[in-house]
Amino acid sequence: MKPYFVVTLLIFSFLCTSCISNKDVVYLQDKVGTTNNNLVITEIPKPYRVQVSDVLSINVKALDPELVGIFNPVSEEGGSGAQSQTGLYFNGFTIDVHGNIEFPILGEINVLGFTTQEIEEKVKSELLKQYFKENAELFVTVKLAGLRYTVTGEGGGGVFTLFQDKVNIIEALANAGDLPDTADRKDILIVRQYPGGQKIHHIDLTDIKAMKSPFYYIQPNDMILVKPLKRKSLGAGQTAIQNITTIASILSVLVSTYFLTRNL
Repeated sequence: MKPYFVVTLLIFSFLCTSCISNKDVVYLQDKVGTTNNNLVITEIPKPYRVQVSDVLSINVKALDPELVGIFNPVSEEGGSGAQSQTGLYFNGFTIDVHGNIEFPILGEINVLGFTTQEIEEKVKSELLKQYFKENAELFVTVKLAGLRYTVTGEGGGGVFTLFQDKVNIIEALANAGDLPDTADRKDILIVRQYPGGQKIHHIDLTDIKAMKSPFYYIQPNDMILVKPLKRKSLGAGQTAIQNITTIASILSVLVSTYFLTRNL
C-alpha cells in the first residue's frame, strides 16, 4: 500500500501547489483588512518634468489668428488643429540632448526638468517680451505629444501611446490587453528614465497599497516588465480542473505501461 500512498501524496501536493489562486490574480486586494468600501486615496502624483527626447505639442492662440500662424504646425488635413501621432513626431518640439527646443522666432528655449505648465509660462513670457504686445490676449498650451510606454514579458506586449495626461499602471496594462493568469502581479518591474540614467522599481499590483506608490502612475518612456509565476515552470494547468486532467493523463499512461510490462 505504501507505493499507492506515496503516489496519492504526490498528486495531492501537486494539486495544492500548482493551481493559481485568486490571491495571485486579483488586483488591489485589502491584505490587511483595515480598509472599507469607501476607501479614498488622497495621493496625488507629482507633475511630470520633461526629459531629453520627449516631444512637446505647443499651441499659441491670440486675438488675431494670423499673428500666431507661424508658431502652430499645420495638420495633415491642411489646417492648424489636432494632429496624428506621426504628425506630432515630425511637427512637434523634440527636446534635444542639451534640454532645449527650437521655437520659431524665439530660437532655443531650455525646458529640461520643467513641467508643462512651467513651459507654458516660459514660452508666453518670451513671446510677450520679444514678439507680442500685452494687449494681444495671448494663450499658450503645452502638452506631451502622447504618453508612450512599453510592456513586455509574460503574455506578450508592445509599444503603446495614450493621449492622456495621467495614466495608472493598471490602465496601461489593460490597454496592452491585460495580463494572463500566469503573470506575476506581485512583482511588476518598471524601468524608468531619469536624467542620470535608468532605474528599476518594483510594485505589487495585488496589494491596495500600490495605489499610494510613486510608481502607480506611469511616465513617458516607462518600460513595464512582467515576469511569469514560478509555478508556470512546472508546466501545470492554471486551474484544478486542468491539473486533474493532466494527472489523469499521466496516470493513464502509467497504468497502461504497468499492465503491458506485466503481461510480457
